[in-house]
Amino acid sequence: MTFGKSPSPISLIPGLSLMDRYLATELMLPFLFGVGAFSSVGVAVGTAFDLVRKVTDAGLPLEIAVQVMLLKMPEFVSFALPMSMLLAAMMTYSRLSADSEVIALRSCGVSIYRLIAPAVVFSLIVTGMTFVFNELVVPAANYQAGITLEKALVEERPDFKENNIFYPEYGEITQPDGEKVRGLKRLFYADQFDGERMRGLTILDWSQQDLNQVVTSESAVWNPVQSTWDFFNGTIYLISADGSYRNVLQFENQQLRLPRAPIDLVGDERKSDEMNISQLLQQIETVKVGDEIKKLNKLRLRVQQKIAFPFVCLVFGVVGAALGTRPQRSDKATSFGLSVVIIFGYYLSRFITEALGLSGILSPFMGAWLPNLFGLMAGGLMIVRAAR
Repeated sequence: MTFGKSPSPISLIPGLSLMDRYLATELMLPFLFGVGAFSSVGVAVGTAFDLVRKVTDAGLPLEIAVQVMLLKMPEFVSFALPMSMLLAAMMTYSRLSADSEVIALRSCGVSIYRLIAPAVVFSLIVTGMTFVFNELVVPAANYQAGITLEKALVEERPDFKENNIFYPEYGEITQPDGEKVRGLKRLFYADQFDGERMRGLTILDWSQQDLNQVVTSESAVWNPVQSTWDFFNGTIYLISADGSYRNVLQFENQQLRLPRAPIDLVGDERKSDEMNISQLLQQIETVKVGDEIKKLNKLRLRVQQKIAFPFVCLVFGVVGAALGTRPQRSDKATSFGLSVVIIFGYYLSRFITEALGLSGILSPFMGAWLPNLFGLMAGGLMIVRAAR
C-alpha cells in the first residue's frame, strides 16, 4: 500500500480504521471518473445528437439547445451513479487483487466480508444520494426541459385539455337486494375547460343502482374551501325506476359533492420521468377512481421502479467488489469493459421484467425489484465462494 499521498477528505473522517480510509479513498477516484464519463456519454447519445438535429432542421436557437441539454444533465447523472459505483468497485478491488494486497490483508486475518464492507457502506451512501437526487432534482429538471423545448419549437404543451373532457367514475353501487357491487357510478362530461371553469356539463348518476339523476349545467368551478362543485345555470332531472322524470329542478347556483378527479385528469399532465413518487401516488389516486386498470398498473410499476432504482448502486457495489476480489491480473480497460457488459445485462433484465410487469404477468413490485434481487443473490454467492 502507498501512504505517501496527500490526505483526502475521507482520510480526515474520525472513527475510520486505516484500511477503511484507504479503501474509501481508492473507491472515490474511479467513482468520480465514472460519473463524469458515463454522464457525458449519456448526454451525447441521449440528448445532444437530437438537439443538434433540431438546431439544424427545426431552427431551434442554440442558447435554448444548451439550456435544454443542461436541464437534461441531472437525469443522466442519476443513471451514471450506479454505473460509476460498479466501475469504482471493480477497478479498486481488481487493482488490490492484482497487486496481491488482497492476499496480504487476508494473511493478516482480514476476511473477505470485512474487506468488502467499505464498498457496501460506500454504495449505501451513493444509494441515498441517488434517491434524493431522483426525487428533488431530476423530475423538476426533466419537466422544465420539456416545457422549454416545446415552447421554443412553438409546440407549447397545454396545461389542460381544452375540449371534450370525459371522465367515468367507478365505485360501489347498492343493488335492490342490498348487495354492493363495483360498477360505473357517474359519467362526467364537459364541452370545454379554460383552466378554471368547466363549461357545458352533463353528469349521469348511477350511484343508487339505476340511473337516478341527470345534471346539466352551463358552467361549474371547483370550490377548494368546501371541497364541492359550484354549478351555475343548470337543471337536475330526477329519474324514477321506470325511466320517467319524477322531478325537474332548475337552479342558478347549486353545490354538489362530486369528486375533484375531472380537474386532476385535465390539469398539468406530466410524464412519469417528470414526476416524483409523491406526484405519482397522487396520479394513482386520480386514475383509481376512473378504474383504468392498465394505466393504474403502469403507474404503480413506475413508483416501484423509482424506489428500486437507487438500490442498483448497492447491487453494483456488491457485484463489483465480489468480481474484483477474485485472483486475477486485469487492467483498468478490462474492468471498464466488464462493467459495460454487466450494465448491459442488468438493463436488459430490467427491460424484460418491466415488460412482464406492464403486461400483468408480474406484479408491479416484482417487475421493478427482480433485477435487483437477482443481482444481490449473484453478488452474495460470489462473495461466499471467495470467502471459502
